[in-house]
Amino acid sequence: MSASRPTVLLTGASGVLGTALLAELPSSCHVTALVHTCPCPIADDQLTGDLTAPGLGLDRETYQALARQVDAVVHCAAVTDFTRGPEATHATNEAGTRAVAEFAADAGATLYHVSTAFVARHELTRSRLGRDIGEASARPEDYLDSKRAGEQVVRDSGIPAVIIRPSIVIGDSRTGQISAFQGLHNILQMLLRGLMPLVPLPATSLIDFVPQDLVARTISALIAEERQDGEVWVTAGPQALRAEQVMDVVADTCAELGLIRKMPRFVGTDMVDRLIRPVFLADGLPDRMLRRFDDMLAMTALFADAPTFPTSLGELPGGPPPVTRSRMDSALRSSILYLAETKRIGEVTATGSSVRTAPAGVPA
Repeated sequence: MSASRPTVLLTGASGVLGTALLAELPSSCHVTALVHTCPCPIADDQLTGDLTAPGLGLDRETYQALARQVDAVVHCAAVTDFTRGPEATHATNEAGTRAVAEFAADAGATLYHVSTAFVARHELTRSRLGRDIGEASARPEDYLDSKRAGEQVVRDSGIPAVIIRPSIVIGDSRTGQISAFQGLHNILQMLLRGLMPLVPLPATSLIDFVPQDLVARTISALIAEERQDGEVWVTAGPQALRAEQVMDVVADTCAELGLIRKMPRFVGTDMVDRLIRPVFLADGLPDRMLRRFDDMLAMTALFADAPTFPTSLGELPGGPPPVTRSRMDSALRSSILYLAETKRIGEVTATGSSVRTAPAGVPA
């Protein structure tokens, strides 16, 4: 890398990890953001491009000038919506990664490719387990297949590259702030509003999440170390909270907000498939609510009695230390409070104390 001020090309700069990384990268880095529809004014420079177009959607002169400048590429851009379908998902997560890898090769740059820890659980999706997907519009198998394919693209490219695998990304560990709410936030919001009577998941299942700033600090440390190969797992690993512990944090935070909520029961997926869904739900719920329940089944399948993720936290010089369960509790609480404040499900002050309570089940 350039000794004076290394240039980093960042894709997905306006997304959750991109915005977090921009806050963590040292000022010694010159960051050029490749944007598509959302501008990124806090980067040093930005170029409008398209990962799914030839040459990243840049004209030949701009592409070549950029390749001469860039020392490292951080590829955060991805389709993470489980409902987008295989074509759109693979177009960005596989073909887009191929275009980024080709650019890194032309630039002689190291590629830091952000994947997901859940590539290790692609066989746990309901369709792979031979379970009925019902009315679900969420198909995590499309996403996981595309991310596995993207990783293979990186490995086959032969360029210096590090594959980074975060688990569920939540908001900043201190403030809970996040640029866009994720799937876990949607479930937390339902819990805060008292709209979830049961959770189709064994209570002891590990819910592995990491705050966005831990992922960003890991990537920043990899760039500073000039790491050029390997796989890095940014996960809570054995310190991940069990589903019942997550529910305890939600219950305590609801009480802090003055929200009176009865926490849902945990129900194993076998009982859901054999009894609850066909007997009690299939004919008794509106289509929209049944689809939402089936989407939840699709997502929770990735956690039900799943093995513990590996973790690399604490192994990287200058990177974040291993997490503790108390810090995971605190980070989750911060995310819940930020969610509640943003969605006005009981207003909270800057210190996190409740000042007003929204009626149960009624969007404020």
